Amino acid sequence: MSETLLDAIDLTKHYGSVEALRGASFQARAGEVTALIGDNGAGKSTLVKCLSGAEQPTSGRILLDGQEVHFDSPTTARRLGIETVYQDLAVAPELDPAANLFLGREIHRKGLLGKLGMLDKNEMRRQAIEEFQRLGVTLQSTDVPIGSLSGGQRQSVAVARSVVWASKVVFMDEPTAALGVVQRERVLDVIKKVRDKGIAVVLISHNMPEVLSVADRVEVLRLGKRVARFTGRDTKLEDLVAAMTGALVQEEAA
Repeated sequence: MSETLLDAIDLTKHYGSVEALRGASFQARAGEVTALIGDNGAGKSTLVKCLSGAEQPTSGRILLDGQEVHFDSPTTARRLGIETVYQDLAVAPELDPAANLFLGREIHRKGLLGKLGMLDKNEMRRQAIEEFQRLGVTLQSTDVPIGSLSGGQRQSVAVARSVVWASKVVFMDEPTAALGVVQRERVLDVIKKVRDKGIAVVLISHNMPEVLSVADRVEVLRLGKRVARFTGRDTKLEDLVAAMTGALVQEEAA
């Protein structure tokens, strides 16, 4: 069994009188893709926000490498090795792929020029090309604004940016939404390469065939609580649908 990197235990989250999470638990393991699924309103987005520092749970515990942690911001989560690819990508369309890869982590030139804020664009471009090649990300050009690239290429850059900086966990929120068949397969290939690096990948998706094709494990939320856990290779589509709709509720495994 793979090592558990991230462990959420009985998380609750209240927004006034609304209880978005009702004792939700979740695990992400090293070198695995764990799919987090559930119908609209199941609590997926709230859980991911709590586990990536965008929100703080009302109660419950979060363990990283077996140690209890408190994420007071996404910056804290990133500092501890957790990155997130959001559905809207959060890329800067006017910047090239290398600049997007280093967004917020720019490399400055050495000496006085660096102290004056001058960036080392050549070094960032060199490292970016190296990382894209390592992950199998193919771009039509690394010199043009990312906004001029295809949807699949922009998505691949967003995924690569998180992978380059993550050391523990990467959350991917609907990473293939609105992509064509070929573009979707390329992004899924990148996800598999991320998994093979030993990083825990959490895939949030409504595409059940896609989930079954790439996930090692599946965890199902319903009404703010985990109701089922499956091993990807042993799971059928109807099992996932039954768990999401409440027709199937498992005893939670330890």
